[in-house]
Amino acid sequence: MPRIAFITEFDGTDFAGFQSQQNARAVQDVLERALEELYKTQIRLTGCSRTDAGVHARCHLSHADVPFVIPEDKFPLAMNALLPDDVAVKKSFYVKDDFSARFDIKGKRYIYRIYSSPARSPLHDRNAYYCPVMPDISKMISAAEHFAGEHDFAAFCAAGGSQKTTVRRLFGVKVKAEGEDPCLIEIEVSGEAFLYNMVRIIAGTLLYVGQGKIEPEEIPAIIANCDRSRAGKTLPAKGLTLEEVFI
Repeated sequence: MPRIAFITEFDGTDFAGFQSQQNARAVQDVLERALEELYKTQIRLTGCSRTDAGVHARCHLSHADVPFVIPEDKFPLAMNALLPDDVAVKKSFYVKDDFSARFDIKGKRYIYRIYSSPARSPLHDRNAYYCPVMPDISKMISAAEHFAGEHDFAAFCAAGGSQKTTVRRLFGVKVKAEGEDPCLIEIEVSGEAFLYNMVRIIAGTLLYVGQGKIEPEEIPAIIANCDRSRAGKTLPAKGLTLEEVFI
């Protein structure tokens, strides 16, 4: 059977995450129903990341074994005709039989968005965390530089994860801001793999730095001490988007 890989974009607001679930709406279930309708047979999908409830994706990679070949340029069109408005297939390509969307990727890039303004924005409400008081961006940028490299990120892992080790390697963390009032702040985190809620806790920690609750020079000690209570809060899922998967 041919194996097809494809890039999916979705608004995670009304999903309980990517992974299939019995009693909740999941992206995987929606995609598998569309695949089954398209190919007229049951098809199981493998995704690159589970994603938490409410998290969005601009570039989520999946693969599936299918009974026959549909041209790569036609597959997105065929799938999108069967998918709801909050999910779309953007691109597809055929891969080797042993390719895995879960195990063969080299890393991921996430962006956490914070909208800062005295007045909240309904247009940003679904994909950004609202912060009414402008944080100190320069301090956030300075603090972000300490995250790159391989570290034990236990201080940035929420309870409930199933990981065997809390050591991870980050390629980098960057902070940028557009505008002054309103201001859209983007915290970009890229790395090989991530712990449970890791990006959202890093974003919450950097926001605490911007609010003066943590100093930039404290970040190395927070990482080294592996104490979750010393890091910032876990920001809501709605501000997080999986932007890129490195293949």
